[in-house]
Amino acid sequence: MVTPQRLWKYIEFSDEWKNCDTSLLDEIADSWFARREILQANSQEYQDFINRLKRQHAIETGVVERMYDISKGVTETLINEGFISSLVSHGDTNIPTENLFKHLQDHLEAVDFIFDIVKQNRPLTKSFICELHQLTTRHQDHTEGIDQFGRRIKIALIKGRFKERENNPVREDGTKILYCPPEHVEAEMDRLIQIYNEVSGQNINPLIIATWFHHAFTMIHPFQDGNGRVVRLIASLILVKNRFFPITVLREEAKEKYLKALEEADEGKPQALVTYFAEIQKRNIEEALNIREVSSNNSLDTVTNILKQKILKKQQEQQQQYEQMLADNRRKVFDYCSRFLDEYRTKLESEFENIIEIKINSGRPDDIHKQHYFHSQIVGYARKHNYYFNRDLPKSYIKFSIEFERKRYELVITMHHFSYDDSVIAIGAFLEYKGFQVDEGQNDGDSTIPLDIKPHTLSIHNDVTSKEQNIRSYLEHILTATIAQIASEI
Repeated sequence: MVTPQRLWKYIEFSDEWKNCDTSLLDEIADSWFARREILQANSQEYQDFINRLKRQHAIETGVVERMYDISKGVTETLINEGFISSLVSHGDTNIPTENLFKHLQDHLEAVDFIFDIVKQNRPLTKSFICELHQLTTRHQDHTEGIDQFGRRIKIALIKGRFKERENNPVREDGTKILYCPPEHVEAEMDRLIQIYNEVSGQNINPLIIATWFHHAFTMIHPFQDGNGRVVRLIASLILVKNRFFPITVLREEAKEKYLKALEEADEGKPQALVTYFAEIQKRNIEEALNIREVSSNNSLDTVTNILKQKILKKQQEQQQQYEQMLADNRRKVFDYCSRFLDEYRTKLESEFENIIEIKINSGRPDDIHKQHYFHSQIVGYARKHNYYFNRDLPKSYIKFSIEFERKRYELVITMHHFSYDDSVIAIGAFLEYKGFQVDEGQNDGDSTIPLDIKPHTLSIHNDVTSKEQNIRSYLEHILTATIAQIASEI
């Protein structure tokens, strides 16, 4: 039985959107904006990274829309090497290779178009949106429709014009989704652009604006087909215009994260969608921060001059003030972590009175005598999570030891510098088991227990007070994984 559900409502920008939490992205954005200027000016590697992001978007957007499929291995090759048809073999894709590359080229030209529009500072209009749709669907001639008897049929795709018939899909559970009727599309698109222009002039986070536009557009569903491809490009346009990256939904995230978050937004709960888009941005920022501004591809004279300028800059009074601010913020982050772990120690001691023994040892970021502690473990952790650990900048640690029944587990929380940017730090963790002596000269074995928890990155480029809550949430996640691991081993 088919149950209709009307998603479309007259477009508005509600308080639920205005009040969304964007701290996941905000806590690293300042460092990214400063680093971005440097990379744009000096780094060819950064331009190569942007081109890889464009190719990734071009491939994944069609996979998510089920236009084609490509194996993950070949996807990585095409992202890194470019769209070369000889790189695709029989069985790597489910459609003819010639058709695949037509779609890929259309998608790539569309995302290139977005970057060009940002440079031209062209306003967002209905004609631009229709132009983008025409470009995106250039080699798509048909889409699916439903006839008067409820049968699936192929219909000609109208390119660059709004829909002339209903496009209401039926979900797996039998729910028929009712989008905006064709007769209301023009007015709703006018309203959508009007609200976008209004909120863009206000002090509203661009992440919220891009996510809201994406959701509102999907409720209208103005085109017969290609709505997802077009709106991800428009959301990307809004973010690129504000110094961020395109929105690329990865195939493995499409169902559990993207579509699920969209459905929550349909119910008036947009936070999950905002958080997911923030995760995409932060993932790209973390990778970009690990790009070197100086590479061996530069001439000897160029790299020598860059080195000279950097050394001279470090000697300036303004730079010394900046480094003092970083030092102050490193201490604040360390203090946040220390307070939280002290609170948890008190809680455990009250719940496990005389059953377990808990000790906390630490090395502060300004304690030069302990800077060598856990160096090799941090190097291994950084390699595992594929980032550059800046060993020349101060780091700190807190060791949280739990001992009972001749067993001792040591959770080490480490705070160290992440990437080539000096204002970004990572909070990470690893768990070690320390064996006790069982016979003379023997013990039951020391070992490192993998927690497989990604680092939490944040900027210390400005005041870190607002970042305490996310730090606490991350530490809770680490402790949950640690206690679960210990409980599993007993």
